[in-house]
Amino acid sequence: MEVTQFCCFILRLHSLVIITLGRRIKMPTPVDDVMRLCCELSSNQQMKAAVKNSGKGAIMAGAIAFAGGLMGGPPGIAVGGAVGGLLGCWMTSGQFRPLPQIIMELPPHQQEKLYNDVMAILGNLNWTDLAQLTALVMGNATLKQQVAAALVNYVTRELRAEVHYSD
Repeated sequence: MEVTQFCCFILRLHSLVIITLGRRIKMPTPVDDVMRLCCELSSNQQMKAAVKNSGKGAIMAGAIAFAGGLMGGPPGIAVGGAVGGLLGCWMTSGQFRPLPQIIMELPPHQQEKLYNDVMAILGNLNWTDLAQLTALVMGNATLKQQVAAALVNYVTRELRAEVHYSD
């Protein structure tokens, strides 16, 4: 089972949590439904995201440039800056995770922000459960594209992450 499928599976299970003391089933909220919709959509489109760690790269470049300057003077600064920049770039690249995994790990206040962004698109769309919501959105190409764009916009704006689509 792929990580994205596993994440969606866990998210689905999360909404069906049984409270053992009262033997009541926790009913999914609209926020849960929208989070699972985003999970399903990002899984279908094989979206991955990487949080940018430009600070690490900058520190690495600066530290190695400084060390190069101590050892080699002005030419050492140039060589150290170039080597440090390349090393910093290498350290911070390729840290992509499946977007459903990132969505699952969002704290409640960030889930609420994403929910508000998606609901601005869904408007007064009524649904009874996740299956119906998913069918409504996935069956309408325009709505699907708008929700995907809102998701990408949220991830880049709020999480400062870079989104890529897998092949």
